Amino acid sequence: MTEAREPGLDDSAAARAGAILTIDLEAIKDNYRRLRQEIRPVTCAAVIKADAYGLGAARVAPVLAKAGARTFFTATLDEAATVQASLEKTRPSADIFVLNGTGAGPVEAFTALGVTPVLNSLGEVETWTTAAGDAGHTLPAALHVDTGMNRLGLPHGELETLIAEPDRLAGIELRYIMSHLACAEEPGHELNGTQLRLFEEARARLPAAPGSLVNSSGIFLGADYHFDLARPGAALFGVNPTPDRPNPMSQVVRLQGRILQVRQIDAPQSVGYGATHRVSGGSRVATVALGYADGFLRSLSNRASAWIGDRRVPVIGRVSMDLITLDVTGVPAGDAHVGGLVDLIGPDQDVDTLAGAAGTIGYEILTSLGARYHRVFLGG
Repeated sequence: MTEAREPGLDDSAAARAGAILTIDLEAIKDNYRRLRQEIRPVTCAAVIKADAYGLGAARVAPVLAKAGARTFFTATLDEAATVQASLEKTRPSADIFVLNGTGAGPVEAFTALGVTPVLNSLGEVETWTTAAGDAGHTLPAALHVDTGMNRLGLPHGELETLIAEPDRLAGIELRYIMSHLACAEEPGHELNGTQLRLFEEARARLPAAPGSLVNSSGIFLGADYHFDLARPGAALFGVNPTPDRPNPMSQVVRLQGRILQVRQIDAPQSVGYGATHRVSGGSRVATVALGYADGFLRSLSNRASAWIGDRRVPVIGRVSMDLITLDVTGVPAGDAHVGGLVDLIGPDQDVDTLAGAAGTIGYEILTSLGARYHRVFLGG
């Protein structure tokens, strides 16, 4: 990632910000191309639900389109509308699918926007065939078959009904038959092979249509899983899709917090709510302007680290709503000073490392990033 400059007097918005989130759009393009190369000649879509995993779908979608993406997936209809508006210059070549299906909004809104539902139940299939009949022409859709996630998608009984009664699909232009892997980040998990087999069996018994099974991690399970369309999401934004191996993706985000105060503590005292951390004296503590209201999770209390230059400094005490505290005893005063910036996500600590300290996954860290950050976009 290109180094983000420390804001100066000519950048008043950044100078006022308690924390700065830098998003490297060129890295997102690089990650898309890396994934596309991994699956060639299979088509590579882009999943940009949850506002492009918290990074801003309106900015990210056009960048992915420049990198070659022509198929996008969102969770909700409102997300699809945002993406569509941002892609006006690339339409009509971009296709947008809504993973939450017709339950995400009125049928009329799908047809008016020209976005495509992923049908997750026989009820949604019926809704869409009725809409096609009312429109007097076929309507496109993807069909989601549940192969072991037990979340969305046609369960086994509904799948058997649809196989026995294929006329239920009358009026639907079936763009894809798809499913979703539950354990793709664990290459040795037996459920991967089971889901692959069930998906192949379902496709063989349903009307012919291209297949789509893999997410970010599924891409790295091998060509048998790729079918016709891959649907990477988090890997586009730097999350490691191969947790058992080095991250093949470029890092996309850098999160820097501003030091509000540095104090010397010369007697044993506690720091923060609940007195969960005590210093023995002879310590320097820096207070930094971000907290759980900004998505820096409370579970990072007394567990996370920050970086000042090449020096690691621990988070001490509880993460509060707007503030964290760092032990900067070993950092020269000239480096840990009021107005200075510390790295929470950056060159020495990626999003997965921070997630590990929080006891969660990089997906949650990214999608929790708050609205108060001053955002800097690099490239695009």
